[in-house]
Amino acid sequence: MSLTIDARHEEADSGKAPVFQAVGLTKIYQMGEVPVHALRGVDLDLYEGELTALLGPSGSGKSTLLNILGGLDAPSTGEVRFRGRLLDAGDDAALTRYRREHVGFVFQFYNLVASLTAEENVALVTEIALDPMAPAEALAMVGLGGRLDAFPAQLSGGEQQRVAIARAFAPQPQVLFADEPTGNLDQVTGAHIIELLLALRESSGATLILVTHDAELAVRCDRRLLLDQGRLEPMT
Repeated sequence: MSLTIDARHEEADSGKAPVFQAVGLTKIYQMGEVPVHALRGVDLDLYEGELTALLGPSGSGKSTLLNILGGLDAPSTGEVRFRGRLLDAGDDAALTRYRREHVGFVFQFYNLVASLTAEENVALVTEIALDPMAPAEALAMVGLGGRLDAFPAQLSGGEQQRVAIARAFAPQPQVLFADEPTGNLDQVTGAHIIELLLALRESSGATLILVTHDAELAVRCDRRLLLDQGRLEPMT
């Protein structure tokens, strides 16, 4: 079966509301005197409640696109709208509110604070969220209800990523960005983490954008988008 992707218009007649609308996104980083084009004119709609896989070789711009959609970075040109409202890169306070109130992140590296317990790491985000679940509840949800007082050094890699997932879901975000969430784990542990992530996404109804190199995982997603050298390309 061949799959052709028109990132702007695929499923336009499905009745789903667009969560994100990106138009003409470019991103240029300056490496000394050499400009590096991470994104080259990306147009993209992402829809309510969808699970989207973002594929492509290393250096193709996947993480850059995720960071722009998540409000962690700004495009060089172009614009992103979230539920119809422009993400204004010039308004740091608005971007902070957007990240705090609407989105969650899971990265390849767990980004836990070594001096804090698992519960305290989750509390870092719940203390500033609008309507979070309790840290203990979030950790129980990922199977770590008995490890609340454990420090990151006392946890395995898979357990640390579970804490990171609990931290991402605890604020009950509308959108979750996962950037190679199993890239630092062995195959078996990584498979367990993916199953957990997909189950939580299903139960929460959150929109999930997942950067992955795993073709088998991508097939399980509602949509598959391919980035190559900063451009969205048809995928067959």
